[in-house]
Amino acid sequence: MTRPGLLALGFIALLIGGAFVGLAVEAARDWSGAVTAFDAGMLRIARFTLWQAALSTVLSVAPAILVARALSRHSDFPGRGLLLRLFAVPLGLPAIVAALGLLALYGRAGFAADIASGIGAARWPGIYGLTGILVAHVFFNLPLATRLLLSALEAVPPDQWRLASQLGMGWGTVFRLIEWPTLRAAIPGVAALVFMLCVTSFTLVLTLGGGPAATTLEVAIYQSLRFDFEPARAVALTVVQIALTVAAVFALSRLGADVTGDANLPVAGRRPAGSELGETLLNATVIVLAAAFVLAPMAAIVASGLQADLGRLVTEPAVLKAAAQSLVFALAAALLSVLLSLSLAAIRQRLETARRGGRRSIVETLAGTGASLVLVVPPIVIGAGWFVLLRNTGAVFAVAPAMVVTVNAVMAMPFATRAIRPAYDAAAVRNDRLCMQLGIDGLARTRLIDWPELRRPLATGFAFAMALSLGDLGVIALFGSDSIQTLPYLLYARLGSYRTEDAAGLALLLGMLCLALIWIAERLGKVAR
Repeated sequence: MTRPGLLALGFIALLIGGAFVGLAVEAARDWSGAVTAFDAGMLRIARFTLWQAALSTVLSVAPAILVARALSRHSDFPGRGLLLRLFAVPLGLPAIVAALGLLALYGRAGFAADIASGIGAARWPGIYGLTGILVAHVFFNLPLATRLLLSALEAVPPDQWRLASQLGMGWGTVFRLIEWPTLRAAIPGVAALVFMLCVTSFTLVLTLGGGPAATTLEVAIYQSLRFDFEPARAVALTVVQIALTVAAVFALSRLGADVTGDANLPVAGRRPAGSELGETLLNATVIVLAAAFVLAPMAAIVASGLQADLGRLVTEPAVLKAAAQSLVFALAAALLSVLLSLSLAAIRQRLETARRGGRRSIVETLAGTGASLVLVVPPIVIGAGWFVLLRNTGAVFAVAPAMVVTVNAVMAMPFATRAIRPAYDAAAVRNDRLCMQLGIDGLARTRLIDWPELRRPLATGFAFAMALSLGDLGVIALFGSDSIQTLPYLLYARLGSYRTEDAAGLALLLGMLCLALIWIAERLGKVAR
């Protein structure tokens, strides 16, 4: 049972290590080029990367505090459950689809352009640049931060709420004595998680950045390889990107944040109401504004997508080819991700049982944390490393399918592991001794004992991994070509060639497909629990 786990660890090490070898070889070949890349331009890009991440974090977390508190104060209003499910939608929406929705709504020719132009004196300029990046990051991270903070508030013991009610505390006193201490403890971790997500953001910045003045490190790496073809500069940018990511992960670990986030946060409505009228009106306003902010881009995706000629799109050979390749890559990536996650869960549980309270070995530690540690190295960095390693072999585009599948599989592992490992550990505790006494092992145990208990968690992890892979525009942006295209790649290409109506139609189809997979994963996860 330990061999698959060791193979999984070796596979991850090979994928990430190969990327670093490629970067190191390129740096050794052209040290002067890599060193001279550390210029004022790189400093500006690094500064912008941190600046947009810091602004995005503040703009996401600050309103999330108000929204989470309002939802906590009113735990039983009609539609609360639906609103919380709405807040989960951005977690499963591909970034390229969300970017199209924001452009359809706030772009220069978007649905809100005439209103904005009517309010202002000049023509609405659109949201390309820092504004677009911030709006997109808030769209994704405000719901996430709200759910995390709401989860913290609902973890407050009911006795405290009951005592506050018996003492007749006003909302200000309740906030000062109960809510704020809880929020203050949760905010650093939530803010650090949002900051890291924004530091490693690629697709949103690529789509909405709008020029050199709004370029982050990941986008600069991509541009260095695909447009400027300056491998030495890409290596230097990658070094800075990894340093920033490691620093962000270190800060997360110090603050106790979970780098994987969670799409299935337990949200229990047990907070008593009892709000005053003025506060109720204020909370209602906050909730409505937050719901409108999250819902409007989704409605724009649907509205603009329906304006496209969907009948022509779904029969167009290029779309059919991209859809078929997307599904094949996503299926392969999801299968590989589940196998890797299951192998790591098995070896970790086996080593934990064997040591019986002793000190953990390096292999057990890697098996337990390896899935999350892969987030230290963003997909675009892994792709960049292999790109420069393979460029002299002439096989860069020939290995594109393998790169897309393997990198997406490894990047989905933190989410697949979250679904699989708890169920595997629980099943092992229940069944190990009995199987040992009855002499059941190998395929017989897998078929008779483990499979009935693990099939739903495995299906959950598979659906999550497939949805993430299906909407990814990271590695395919580097390795994509006329012959190797996925739906996100084709969507971005149509957007770049100003075929916005086709792009809107593709965004609607891709978004619906990914959300259906996320919905299936959530349903399976609930049944499994």
